[in-house]
Amino acid sequence: MATINPAPAASAQLPSEFKTEFHPHSGRQTLFQPFDQFGISPEAQDAPIVDKEPWCPFRSRGDFEFSEIAIEAALNKSQINALLSLITRISEGHAQITLKNEADLSKAWDNAAAELTPFSKHEVAMTYKKNEQVYEVHARPIWDWALDLLDNPLLAPHFVWDACRVYKHNGAQFKRFFNEPWTGDRWWDIQSSLPDIDGAVPFCFILYADKTKLSSFGTVKGYPVVVRCANLPTHIRNGEAFGGGRIVGWLPIVPEDAGEEGKLGYTTLKRVVWHESFKKLLEHAAQYSKTGYSHKCHDDILRWLFPVILILSADYEEQCMMSLIRGRGGKCPCPVCLVPLEELHDLSKTYALRSIGEAMEALRVYKRSRAQGEELLKALGLRPVENIFWIMWYSDPHDALSFDRLHSLHGGLWKHLLAELKKILVSLGREAEAAFEKLIDDFPRWRNLNHFKSAINITFSDGNKYQDLSKQTLYACLNLLTPRTSPEGHQLLRVISTYLQLDSLIGLDAYVACAESSDIEKLKLDWNFPKTHLWKHVVRDIRRKGAARNYSTRPNEKLHGPLKDTYHHRTNGKDVAGQILRVDHHKFALMLLRERVDAVDEYNRLQALGNDLPDEDVAVAFNGHVKLGAPTQNPSSILDLENRSAVDRSFQAFRRKFTEFINTSLPTYGHQLTNWITFPADYQIHEHRYLKVNYESMVDWKQATDHLRCNPQFHGLPRFDHALIQLTADETIFVRLILLFRCSISNLGSFEFALVQPYTARINGSRRMDRFFKLTRVKALPRASSIFVPLSSFIRGAVLVPDADHQDEHLVVDHLDSDMFLRMRARVR
Repeated sequence: MATINPAPAASAQLPSEFKTEFHPHSGRQTLFQPFDQFGISPEAQDAPIVDKEPWCPFRSRGDFEFSEIAIEAALNKSQINALLSLITRISEGHAQITLKNEADLSKAWDNAAAELTPFSKHEVAMTYKKNEQVYEVHARPIWDWALDLLDNPLLAPHFVWDACRVYKHNGAQFKRFFNEPWTGDRWWDIQSSLPDIDGAVPFCFILYADKTKLSSFGTVKGYPVVVRCANLPTHIRNGEAFGGGRIVGWLPIVPEDAGEEGKLGYTTLKRVVWHESFKKLLEHAAQYSKTGYSHKCHDDILRWLFPVILILSADYEEQCMMSLIRGRGGKCPCPVCLVPLEELHDLSKTYALRSIGEAMEALRVYKRSRAQGEELLKALGLRPVENIFWIMWYSDPHDALSFDRLHSLHGGLWKHLLAELKKILVSLGREAEAAFEKLIDDFPRWRNLNHFKSAINITFSDGNKYQDLSKQTLYACLNLLTPRTSPEGHQLLRVISTYLQLDSLIGLDAYVACAESSDIEKLKLDWNFPKTHLWKHVVRDIRRKGAARNYSTRPNEKLHGPLKDTYHHRTNGKDVAGQILRVDHHKFALMLLRERVDAVDEYNRLQALGNDLPDEDVAVAFNGHVKLGAPTQNPSSILDLENRSAVDRSFQAFRRKFTEFINTSLPTYGHQLTNWITFPADYQIHEHRYLKVNYESMVDWKQATDHLRCNPQFHGLPRFDHALIQLTADETIFVRLILLFRCSISNLGSFEFALVQPYTARINGSRRMDRFFKLTRVKALPRASSIFVPLSSFIRGAVLVPDADHQDEHLVVDHLDSDMFLRMRARVR
């Protein structure tokens, strides 16, 4: 049996240094930093400004905390009155809660909300066919919202103003990388274009808009606009606290009219209403984008802030509205470039980018000569409407529009691929469909990965579920759709394989042609639609605006759920927008108070500790580690474990193998053994069913966590997860968990180990399938060849799918997450 050399929890190879080049206008020197200092702002470490009564204007902390519960639980008037009555009776005499009824609470909410910019209602009047129509829009101007953020002392240290270029040293040279928006070229170019005055920097907005169904049957809809501040780090900007996304507008929806739908005038009316309504959100911001806004920042530097719309985050339909292109039916249906409709499928070709100047000139021609202008606008795929984003300087909407994985890939292209896959499976008959459904149901469970009992006859609108299904479908079809059983199906699987690679590393520029002809009924042969083309621009988006998470609609669409809850529980069905936005405004205000209360609590906690800070309060570089959990009720004797070999050969000779492992391996950990250690039959081992593994991600060098199960009855089913471990200093292998345990050895201390089944058996020859689909294949040793390993050798968890056609062989799910994808790519190299 091989000994296990000592190896700390393995992690990505970290660069020795980082380099940050700041924009020349910032006047800052190039910064070189070691890993443990990169990305840490000294200002952010400053002690918060403490308010002794941060819950004001509530009369007590108890009042404030009760109001938080009431608004998050969406309690109605009678529930609030009943709960307050009960609390008042219970706490009478303690003066913890002073609120007496819903009116008191509502007044307190209003008082708290008064500190922040409220919504205001506006009317937009339009004439259509000589009839004037009035549309209501609710707006909180984005610059007023920005001032609320700037006034927050807890957020102030986190603002980033200057564009920079960041580099990672790869052992030979510095290599540039992109993550936050200010590391992209667009921010750099904008800052270079600002007036040549000291402290001129962009204040960058990310805007999102989309309609959502509020009622169960979709008869009541809302049209929220969400804003985020790109100057704040991702964890704040995409978080759910005060610095995260907020609703700043509620746009009117022009009603459907069967007699008018499809007519140019009615289509144009919808666009004019949208852009005129959106104008209410850009008040002040448009003016300051030209002149700048003087603001003294947290570092005592006076800066001139120029509002800029850096990113427009939206699905394709909304991008058409924002850019005023004609959509799928237009001659040039891409909102970013001038690709012809018939060339959407060909990603190898590059076309000219759209520009504001070109659109403005076409509209000027249209105003002089409608016929001539309409011809020019049609050629460009544009509507005859003035784009409201033109009033914002440095904010070209075509440059701001960005690739969105959720709608373009997971809920877009993948939906089309899945639909074609279902048609192919139907054509193969019920036996093939049943086999596919069983393989989907048997796919290994994994935390935060949706499990599907069926995939053929179900539909859903959740893009996250589509994403998870895409990761599982390829493996379920590999042995079903072979070149012999289904040439079209096999070709489609190659497309799906490429799709998964593109989704894992957006920016890989590849195109795999679909079948050119087929006898399968209704199989899609025309792939000239916008979502096929949109990922053409993703590499440019990353270079100009940073990582894809910066412009994803996913964090914005999460806000739709609370809006629906508010509609169902807090409105009477009348003036829906006003009631929903009032509740949202209250939530925003309470969020601000909660941050202040938490800051005071943390300050008081640290003051009480003084110099006796526990380890978790000391900032240190992350070290990979593991933690056992879910202990069994009673320990097991080593003889009891060995007796399990009657049903599981992995426990065969357990006592002998464990004795050899301990005596051979402990000296390599620095333990000096003077005698051969033996274990009596009643030696006690404490079994655990759960293992938490922290590791350094290869994607961003930050901590990530996997949660592994080793449980014969986890939610009614056996679950023994797989993992990637460091077997020796030079070799990593995949294993399956058999037993997690801790034990004590006299005079040496406590130890944590795992019994695992290695996947290191030799595979005879290479599989053609693996080359086609870039698969990572491993083979399990017999269960009797199980080995012991220290828990410190675990790198991270893994998902392995059995290959039904080859005994003991498994395929690693490379696309489980980006870290696993990068590890498998490095492994191939």
